[in-house]
Amino acid sequence: MRRCCRESRRAGGRENCRRSCRETRSGRAGARPERTGRDGRRRPRGSAVTTASRPRLLDALPSPGYDRMMEHSREVHFPRGTRIFEEGSSADRFWIIRSGTVLLDMHVPGRHAATLETLHSQDLIGWSWLFPPYTWHLGAGAVTAVGALEFDARPVRELCDEDPPFGKALNHCVAEIIGGRLQAARKRLLDLYGPQGSGPAP
Repeated sequence: MRRCCRESRRAGGRENCRRSCRETRSGRAGARPERTGRDGRRRPRGSAVTTASRPRLLDALPSPGYDRMMEHSREVHFPRGTRIFEEGSSADRFWIIRSGTVLLDMHVPGRHAATLETLHSQDLIGWSWLFPPYTWHLGAGAVTAVGALEFDARPVRELCDEDPPFGKALNHCVAEIIGGRLQAARKRLLDLYGPQGSGPAP
């Protein structure tokens, strides 16, 4: 007979024994530690600790290059109003937006900065990190609070050199983005400063 039953019988009979055993089993079940992530934060029991879902932007990248690239990434957050980078500054990182809105802008002498494009979830922030002289051609600012996946540029460039199929796929992906953004910038600048556009006040 279990010790809890023997003690409960002496204290008050068979019903006390059953109740004591139920409480003992319940106490053992509730003693399991909560799951924690790598950051030490508590997670609900039963939830898996997994990596972030794969951004659509990177779907075309082959493995294992993709997996090695993700080793140089981390989750970051920018408060509303943050200048993520300025035109002409060093392009040593890039980002893929998880949530929020980012504006790309360009300095125009004698005028306010011209807003060229609005970026949203899954969009790439920045491409100047991939090509010399590795300086930003535009500026970027967070319109809302922004969550993003941040990558270190240099190790990703080195990975492109070490893994030619991966490098070709990444360069092709970024080239398509550049083409689309150049078209968008051209239209926007024509709207602002073309013959039919008044442009913002100086």
